[in-house]
Amino acid sequence: MPRLNNPHYEAALAITRRLRELGHTAYFAGGCVRDLLLGADPHDFDVATSATPDQVQAAFPRTESVGAHFGVVLVIEMVLGERTATEVATFRNDGAYSDGRRPDAVRFSLDPREDVLRRDFTINGLLLDVIAYEEGDRLHDCVHDFVGGQFDLEHRLVRAIGSAATRFAEDKLRMLRAIRFAARLDFVIEHRTMAAIQAQSASIAQVSAERVRDELTKILTEGAARRGFELLDESGLLSQVLPEVARMKGVEQPPQYHPEGDVWIHTLMLLEHLPRNASPTLAWGMLLHDIGKPATFTPPDPAKPGDRIRFNGHVEIGVAVAHSILTRLRFSNDDTEQILALVKHHMQFGDVTKMKQSTLKRFLRLPKFDEHLALHHADSLSSHGELGMYGFAKQHLEELGEEQIKPKLLLDGEALIAAGYKPGPRFREMLEAAEDAQLEGVVSTPEAALRFIEDRFGAPK
Repeated sequence: MPRLNNPHYEAALAITRRLRELGHTAYFAGGCVRDLLLGADPHDFDVATSATPDQVQAAFPRTESVGAHFGVVLVIEMVLGERTATEVATFRNDGAYSDGRRPDAVRFSLDPREDVLRRDFTINGLLLDVIAYEEGDRLHDCVHDFVGGQFDLEHRLVRAIGSAATRFAEDKLRMLRAIRFAARLDFVIEHRTMAAIQAQSASIAQVSAERVRDELTKILTEGAARRGFELLDESGLLSQVLPEVARMKGVEQPPQYHPEGDVWIHTLMLLEHLPRNASPTLAWGMLLHDIGKPATFTPPDPAKPGDRIRFNGHVEIGVAVAHSILTRLRFSNDDTEQILALVKHHMQFGDVTKMKQSTLKRFLRLPKFDEHLALHHADSLSSHGELGMYGFAKQHLEELGEEQIKPKLLLDGEALIAAGYKPGPRFREMLEAAEDAQLEGVVSTPEAALRFIEDRFGAPK
């Protein structure tokens, strides 16, 4: 269990002690207890208490009210030189959830059992008497378990607390959270819980695009992306949140290039190569890199012996489809730009050995080129297995370096004007030609670059 070297644990422990000293009940709650029992190192430690939000705020000098109406206060402290923000929530009983997201009203409670019964899954409904643990009791003996969460941890089950249908009707996002926990922890979704997700999967449309996006991103980046998307498919949620991805299933590919199977299988295999904590843009780039294939599938022409399945224009269509998805899920402009670049350029690796030096250097200097490399590496391993193009690009990236890939330009617009050229539509073409010549090593001085422009475009008039 994390001790002195984890400032978040130390902060939550100190908060719990202080609340106890003031006569309140206080426990560690939720995911941190689950992870501790699994032998993992929690990232955050939450505290559940009988103290009201006002009492919590009065007990600590620095707090932020992030949901006082729902009983949630952040306690801010400096511990071991690090700023910590510990979520402290008052025991409560929720009313109806008419919007499928938040309770219409809450009633604060002194009963921890009442608080646990309104939570989502049994494995997240455990409370830890951390003070007793600090005093030497065994970890398992310090756990308050009102819902069978320890049994489900032992048997690796994700099970809704009480009625699964009710839990998901209260907050539709819990369906995606069930998928995420099962994938990340390598657990099985208990059959009645899965049946409730399948029955209510269409209602995920009531959840905001931002919340869906964030949960899908966590599924992609928490280390078990393939299993997560298989569970999304099994649950019926995939066709609701990402119908374009669901349409990959059954789309055959030419076996000489893709012996692994259809586009869906290929994409799942790609997701297996996503490391835990991969960047969201790389994760979504991997997921969407072949999103244009279902719309461009062309079977072999029987009139042409030896013809094969083709996906003509799948990159261009893929960029358009991906843009639609990213817009729908309200990705930031920066993330959208990078994900679309990954989709747009993923096929260019096939030409790297034939590229002119200028074209190769422009390719290698794409923003976040390490993500392009990672996508191509996974793409190759998930199909033909050939890594020659990957090795070629990686080697040239390392050998050429930043100065050769993106050197300081020998010419700019001001230099052309100073030489007597009038600004106009051809300026861009002239500057690109000069840069190409520089990247190719044809010119190496401003004077030589100007002579190159005069030879190619004529002297200024």
